Amino acid sequence: MAEIDLTQDEADALIAMPKLKINDDVTYYPNPGGSQAIPLRSIDKTEDFLLDIKRGRIDLMKATYQNRARKTIVLVRLDLNGAPHRNPDGEEVASPHLHVYREGYGDKWAGPLPTDSFSNSADQWTALSDFMRYCNITQPPDIQKGIQEWKR
Repeated sequence: MAEIDLTQDEADALIAMPKLKINDDVTYYPNPGGSQAIPLRSIDKTEDFLLDIKRGRIDLMKATYQNRARKTIVLVRLDLNGAPHRNPDGEEVASPHLHVYREGYGDKWAGPLPTDSFSNSADQWTALSDFMRYCNITQPPDIQKGIQEWKR
């Protein structure tokens, strides 16, 4: 697959663009090892996005949330309770960390979570809510806990 590059201005505009759920379907938070890709759309209907939710199979506290544009371009990704990430310059960033699109590198750079945007990364639900707000998902999809989640 050919890699699609955006300018930083294009990526920043896509991140800032308000995003809406495209329907009223209920989506269940994935079971361990599962994932969901939830479609979103810009208010003016010119851009389609995806909200990806992926859970760890063994470590139930491990999760990845990402916002993609144009099907393949990762704009923002939040990694919770995973391995540290090594940036292209060799710097290692502990988990949790946030990847934000960087021109020429895509999502290969990560940094610590901005504390003004993420209130509690230890709670997956709070982190998901904060992530959607960070990605400017102004009308979020209806995501509900599955049966196994209610047992905790």
